[in-house]
Formats: sequence, C-alpha cells, structure tokens
Amino acid sequence: MQVYSTVGWRTALDILTFNPLEAAAYTIGDQQRMSHAKNYFAWQARLVTREIGRRVIEVGCGVGNFTGALLDREAILALDKEPRCIEELQRRYANHRKLHALRCDVDTLNERRSELASFAADSCVCLNVLEHIADDARALRAMSSLLAPGGVIVLLLPAFPALYGPIDRNLGHYRRYTLDSLTRLAAETGLHVRKAHYVNCAGFFGWWLNSHILRRETQSEKQIAAFERLVPVLSRVEGIAHPPFGQSLFAVLETPC
Repeated sequence: MQVYSTVGWRTALDILTFNPLEAAAYTIGDQQRMSHAKNYFAWQARLVTREIGRRVIEVGCGVGNFTGALLDREAILALDKEPRCIEELQRRYANHRKLHALRCDVDTLNERRSELASFAADSCVCLNVLEHIADDARALRAMSSLLAPGGVIVLLLPAFPALYGPIDRNLGHYRRYTLDSLTRLAAETGLHVRKAHYVNCAGFFGWWLNSHILRRETQSEKQIAAFERLVPVLSRVEGIAHPPFGQSLFAVLETPC
C-alpha cells in the first residue's frame, strides 16, 4: 500500500530516501537538456513578460534558461540556492550589468527580507520552482513581502497530480497543481488570482506516457526535440483558446493594494 505524505504526491519513502545533492545534480542536468528548447522558452517569455513590471526578482533562476527573456527590464535580481547555477548564470550573461545574481534559498527569503526588499521589485517570476518547496504557502508569502502593494508573482507550475511520475520524484517535486489547489493556496496566502490557466496540452499526454507507461527516469532529448518542432503551432492554438488541461499551470498572482 502506498502511503502519501502530507505535503503532496511524494510518498513517505521518497522523502526518507531523498538525497539533496543527487537531486541538485539531476536538476541541473535536466536544465542543461532543456536549454536547447528555444521555442519552448520563447513561448514562456510571451506568457510572462506581458505580465511583469520593470524591476524583477527571478526566484529559482537555475542555469538561466529563462533569464535572457528578462534582460530588457530595468533591473533583474536572479536567485538560486545552487552555487553551480549562479556560476553558470554569471558566465552565461557576463556582460549584462542590469542582471544581479545572488545565491539564496527560497526558504531563507524571510531572513534576508530587508536586503532583498531594497531592490524595490515590482514583480517576482517563479517558473517550475514552487513544486520543489515543502511549504509553498510560506514561500509565496515571502515573495509577496518583497513586493510593493499591487505587485505580481508569475508562476509556472507542473499540473495534475495524476501525471506525477519518476521524473517528478527525481526532480524533488513535492506536488503537481490544479486550478483548484492554486486558488486555495492563493486565498491562504492573501493573494489575488489575476490570471490562471493550463498550458501545453500536448505535453500532458507526453508526461503521462513517460510517467505511467515508459516509466522514464529522465526527460528524453529526442522527445524535447520533437516537442520543439510542435511548439510554434501549439502556442498559437493555445493563444486563441486556453485548453481545459495541460502539462503546466500558468498563473499571475497579485499582492493586496
């Protein structure tokens, strides 16, 4: 019998056997594989950049796959807990003076609030990060505390617990989200849901296949390349009408005015 933890779809056994160092190495490897998905990140950029202001904190920047889309802003503060990620980000964007990188764990945002609040951010971008955090409500409150009233937190989250599989486990995901669970989380943290909808309906089927039929432990580079060819058409179609399901959930949360 499978016993689920109180924090999501990770099992109690997953939590007991979880190795943070192995998970970090796996996650960085996954990000490096995804770095070739230019069309996918361009799609993300079209979704995100229209929602954010001029001074942006990117929470969980990783190796910087998305950070390049923010370089037209007035200032960007990129945060990640992994020193290898910060080093790669600084190497990748060495000549961009508007970009500041800082090693910082999401769990320590509250402790560094005064330091980070001095950046005077109007927006937080947090893409495929919140699912890695045991106490996601605490993390959202911490992000909110860094923003002025009416500031926005833009999220991209893995969707649908039924898709949870070996790749989620290896990435250290605590959960996958639904519109209902996100709405409850926003209410719990005092945030207003300005926008929320599923994205990437094709990826829904690919992730289910990897999780439950192929039982893949890592993302396939061939699958990523095939998806890349599909993105231009898929993104146009979903730009006309949001799908009722998807691999991911896109959301824009607003702090109280």
